[in-house]
Amino acid sequence: MNEIKIIAHIENSFTEKFGVPRQSGLADITSRIVFEPEYRSPDAFRGIEGYSHLWLLWIFSAAKMDGFVPTVRPPRLGGNKRMGVFATRSPFRPNSIGLSSVKLEKISFDEKDSPVLYVKGADLMNGTPIIDVKPYLSYTDSHPDALNGFALDTTAPLLSVVFPEELRAVIGGEKSAELIQILAQDPRPQYQDSPDRLYSMSYGGFDVDFSVSGDVLTVKNIRKK
Repeated sequence: MNEIKIIAHIENSFTEKFGVPRQSGLADITSRIVFEPEYRSPDAFRGIEGYSHLWLLWIFSAAKMDGFVPTVRPPRLGGNKRMGVFATRSPFRPNSIGLSSVKLEKISFDEKDSPVLYVKGADLMNGTPIIDVKPYLSYTDSHPDALNGFALDTTAPLLSVVFPEELRAVIGGEKSAELIQILAQDPRPQYQDSPDRLYSMSYGGFDVDFSVSGDVLTVKNIRKK
């Protein structure tokens, strides 16, 4: 069997696991995919601009596991119930491989590390190694009538985000808009629900402190790292 090689890494503002969207496509965040030098031939990308979406195959580089564990605790179930690992998208798998569908925004040929892919909707942490890129084919990859098992048929309701203007000014308009999308999805572990607790996440070189009461998330402070 051929050795699996890392062909690229992703670059974005997610500097830690906490706050990364739980699935691809949930937040409209732009990421760059930068390829290793040996895979930067423009010929390898010929025709890719004809696709609107791509599949990324990648490595759960921040998830460490010793030995095979047949069951995991999915966050979707509050972390209190075990399900079979093959019935989940948990990072703790026999082979730490992830699969994400992303939107292709553009391909750049005029940067020093070109070709570079710009994508939206990735659920990968900054620096995550990518092992393959494949086109998403709607006529075969999309199954609108598919069952979603215990993941349910609807997404969780979004939180209302209170983000004071003076704190938005600290991080800037573009990153503020991105943060609102991320925070609205409630990045907390689903088994944590204390209105008195102050949570913190890193994003784009800043530490973001917030609290949640009911269905309202309030940004309390923004600090430059």
